[in-house]
Amino acid sequence: MGFLRLLALLLLVPLAACVGAQAPQAPQAPPQFQKRIALTFDDVPRAPGGFLTTEERTEMLIQALAQAKVRQAAFFVTTGNLEKPFGQGGEERINAYVAAGHVIGNHSNSHRRLSRTPVAEYVADLDRAEAWLKGRTGRRPWYRFPFLDEGGKDMARRGAVRAALRKRGLRNAYVTIDNYDWHLDALATKAMREDKVMNLGALRNLYLETLVDTANFYDRIAVETLGRSPVHMLLLHETDLAALFLVDLVAELRANGWEIVTADEAYRDPIAAVEPDTLFLGQGRIAALAYLKGRKAEDLVHPRTNEAVLTRLFEERVLIRPPAK
Repeated sequence: MGFLRLLALLLLVPLAACVGAQAPQAPQAPPQFQKRIALTFDDVPRAPGGFLTTEERTEMLIQALAQAKVRQAAFFVTTGNLEKPFGQGGEERINAYVAAGHVIGNHSNSHRRLSRTPVAEYVADLDRAEAWLKGRTGRRPWYRFPFLDEGGKDMARRGAVRAALRKRGLRNAYVTIDNYDWHLDALATKAMREDKVMNLGALRNLYLETLVDTANFYDRIAVETLGRSPVHMLLLHETDLAALFLVDLVAELRANGWEIVTADEAYRDPIAAVEPDTLFLGQGRIAALAYLKGRKAEDLVHPRTNEAVLTRLFEERVLIRPPAK
């Protein structure tokens, strides 16, 4: 482990434990407006980032979930990653999540976009992942569309895959809170590999601020659209930043009035039974339902679900530039 990576861990882990212990609790809202949220992680097993090995990341995520008292998260497996060099030992890492009480779902074999893939190929690909998952402890019959892409502008393609999922007893593992956590991790990884100096506290703050504000944004839309706060499903990815900042993230969510619940509970919410009949699906289920109610698409996209915006904020707030000569 290099000096910068070690320094990052020494600085970040104690900070996470401290912040998590001190965060205040928000007052409880009426039952229909109580904010509940489940945590899910896509692309498992994911490639290493800039701070941790894949084994360190899995261990840290498991420890962080336990420390934050998150009883159950869902990890969506992209089985093709197991065949890549970084996927060596991936099955053991997936088993470790399950042994810690978490559950696993289908995130396809090859992580393709439905809008760019013929239906037969797409279904064969998800079948390949399902064959790996079937019968495993912790497996849930949930399918998470890669990129949240349910067919783009092709209604027939979307309908065909929905029918294929029903035939296989699989449910759409929709999200209600989309965000670009993966892009922040990519920016930090690139900076580490280029030996750029980062303000790690600022990186933590940017990560937490982005995710918590996105969660609150989509809950406001849910209340305006449904008249209640459903059990939300937060989309995260199995990244180094998730491992390093998860205790802090849970503390910040709780301080903003959120209760952390299981993925099982989230997918029992009535919203799970509603498949919006719209092509506007890439921002998650809440945004799709609001769009059907007449909301403008541009009002349903959080400003930070934008790579250019996050890159600018990262460069302004996180990178430490050498003084001008």
